[in-house]
Amino acid sequence: MDYLEKILNARVYDVAIESPLELAPNLSGRIGNRILLKREDMQPVFSFKLRGAYNKMAALTPAQRKRGVICASAGNHAQGVALAAKKLACKAVIVMPTTTPLIKINAVKNRGGEAVLAGESYDEAYAHAKALEKKKGLTFVHPYDDPEVIAGQGTIGMEILRQHPDPIEAVFVAIGGGGLAAGVAAYIKRVRPATKVIGVETFDADAMARSIKAGKRVRLDTVGLFADGTAVKFVGEETFRLCRELLDDIVLVDTDAICAAIKDVFEDTRSILEPSGALAIAGAKEYAKKKRLRDQTLVAVASGANTNFDRLRFVAERAEVGEQREAVLAVTIPEQPGSFKRFCNLIGKRAITEFNYRYSDDSDAHVFAGVQVGNRAEASKLVETLRRHDLPALDLTDDEMAKLHVRHMVGGHAPSLKDELLYRFEFPERPGALMNFLEHMSKGWNISLFHYRNHGADYGRVLVGMQVPRGEMREFKAFLKSLGYQYWDESKNPAYRLFLG
Repeated sequence: MDYLEKILNARVYDVAIESPLELAPNLSGRIGNRILLKREDMQPVFSFKLRGAYNKMAALTPAQRKRGVICASAGNHAQGVALAAKKLACKAVIVMPTTTPLIKINAVKNRGGEAVLAGESYDEAYAHAKALEKKKGLTFVHPYDDPEVIAGQGTIGMEILRQHPDPIEAVFVAIGGGGLAAGVAAYIKRVRPATKVIGVETFDADAMARSIKAGKRVRLDTVGLFADGTAVKFVGEETFRLCRELLDDIVLVDTDAICAAIKDVFEDTRSILEPSGALAIAGAKEYAKKKRLRDQTLVAVASGANTNFDRLRFVAERAEVGEQREAVLAVTIPEQPGSFKRFCNLIGKRAITEFNYRYSDDSDAHVFAGVQVGNRAEASKLVETLRRHDLPALDLTDDEMAKLHVRHMVGGHAPSLKDELLYRFEFPERPGALMNFLEHMSKGWNISLFHYRNHGADYGRVLVGMQVPRGEMREFKAFLKSLGYQYWDESKNPAYRLFLG
């Protein structure tokens, strides 16, 4: 099959735009290479998927279009098929899992598609769609394993080379089922074979990488769902053939790297990509680092921006770790007044992004801390510095349980504590705010609880437990007044008494 001819003749521009190829200046400067973003997130459905869907449906006979089409999808392919059907005045049935968010169901309905909910997973929805295809005589529009769909996605490769006639070291594309990678590679390797085409997958959804290594398609038992748009257990037959033949390499990245890439693109474009949409950018960064590339031109396809708003909380939490600009540490300090201040002095001018601690016994205090660093090497150096000063430290930056759960669970009852007061403060988010608190505090008062996490607000919300003898309440009130920070007494808060007191 001559994919070059099919791509050149693909009908996509009735619905798709020729998306911009834009420089990412901040990201380029940071990694020392020229990074260009192919902005498929700017398509009418905020994803590249409408290219392949429309090209497939435009190639149907009038009789096939009259009967209608069907697909199985919970995301971008569904919206592409719905939009294409509306343009072609064609009935479209979209089978979606029952777990599909309402925002995606409504997006399909708003574009004229008939949404059918069936099964709890994509595989179950796919099986139902195939049954309806036979029952109702509809034409199935596959999300990736179809020559017309592959050719439609291949127009992205055609545009990249037309928009950038100068040499390109590599083009990075996300891989789910493989349609995008197959189409882009089919064009670029024919027209400009010296340009590498690199696929990018997540470590927990690497079906194409495993299949190419095995020499045959490998079905995964499970896939990670963070990058849900590329969470495919079994790649296509035709896409596997093309990717095996044409791809120069496949890069694997993790969730933190994807979150960092989402932030990178936001800082350069003010657009927010979905996790799968940022996969290629994360891959380009990893490849440049691994190959020690400098001053090269790298193109990454920003493939989609259909993200759920509630996911942004997690993305923001993990982006700094993914960029290696935050170290997550467990530090043991003596359970005595002044230890916390000593720890902060060793941290130096680095910003403390998180601090979680609750008293457990009279000897040692175990602190969960986040610290802003320049890179992973600086984090390692900081750990060594703490250890040299008899503060045992453990780097938890790569510990999933610590990052997902433990950071939210540091606390508990401390029934043996006497004279504990609990206060909530608003610290201004500026260097020195914490040290100002510690400098004003009496050396005889012990911090028995401390909880803080930087959430990017103008004020840091801090919860502090302090052991203050009843005879020193006048000094304590003077301390609160001298701080200049807003505060609230939470010592009688029922949540404190139930879970912490």
